[in-house]
Amino acid sequence: MKARTRAATILLTPFFLLFTAVMVVPIGYAVWLSLFTEKQSGLGFGGTETVFTGLDNYTAALGDRAFREGFGVLLGYCLLYIPLLLAGALGLALLLDSALARARRFFQLALFLPHAVPGIIAALIWVYLYTPQLSPVVQAMEAGGIGFDFFSPEGALPSVVNIALWEWLGYNMVIFYAALQAIDRSVLEAATVDGAGAWRIAFSVKIPLVKASLAMVGLFTIIGSLQLFTEPLILNKGTGSAVTSTWTPNMYAYTAAFDRNDYGLAAAASVLLALTAALLSFAVTRVTGRRKAGAARKPAPARKPATARKERTA
Repeated sequence: MKARTRAATILLTPFFLLFTAVMVVPIGYAVWLSLFTEKQSGLGFGGTETVFTGLDNYTAALGDRAFREGFGVLLGYCLLYIPLLLAGALGLALLLDSALARARRFFQLALFLPHAVPGIIAALIWVYLYTPQLSPVVQAMEAGGIGFDFFSPEGALPSVVNIALWEWLGYNMVIFYAALQAIDRSVLEAATVDGAGAWRIAFSVKIPLVKASLAMVGLFTIIGSLQLFTEPLILNKGTGSAVTSTWTPNMYAYTAAFDRNDYGLAAAASVLLALTAALLSFAVTRVTGRRKAGAARKPAPARKPATARKERTA
């Protein structure tokens, strides 16, 4: 027993050291930094001094309309992006898993390739495709009588969602496809023998059996959505873009730190965003856990006695 404990300690120590260095220490430093602010003495000609302000930075962040509106943007982004991502990735995985699919390896690679492109490069590509004076896509749309400004207040959010979908659809499709491939083929064969068609098998057999993967991808997507930063930051550089420098909470913290040199406010905004992500993750985990527990508590269908089965066969 001692040997097992010693082996587990040796194997887990590097992980906990790395976890402490890259997670615990930065979070603790951010919390500590959020309790202080730098003020200039006198009329601004003297040096700056760090002053303990308690929760003043949190009050300032929550009282700033731009910070609160950033959460509104995230809410709209999540309501539009998450359903499209889950439905699209699951639909593509079901198509690849179907018996009619051909060249599966090719389409897996083709759909996954956009994820291999770094986010900032993908955003730059799409900014080019969104710019009316440069984009062949916009020119083709205008030639067809379709006018849409991707940088307008109405078009900014769909533009960001489109970039994120292009990046992450194939990645999550691979996760769902792996889960579908892990389903016992005998279950699908039994459903086919019972007369279930392709649609019935997909919705009544396959999707219920990959609910765990759906919950996992949904949780990670929510956390990733709250960290929205790269795509709107690049779109902010577009001509006449409605994406401001404080469009999302992450951009608000970035602007506070590197444009206004207010590191206390930036740290407070980051901590508030982290707390929001933690609360949402906890809520999603509890909801999925309750559903699993409810499904486990459902009584199994009662089997008919063996005598009854014998009488029927007789």
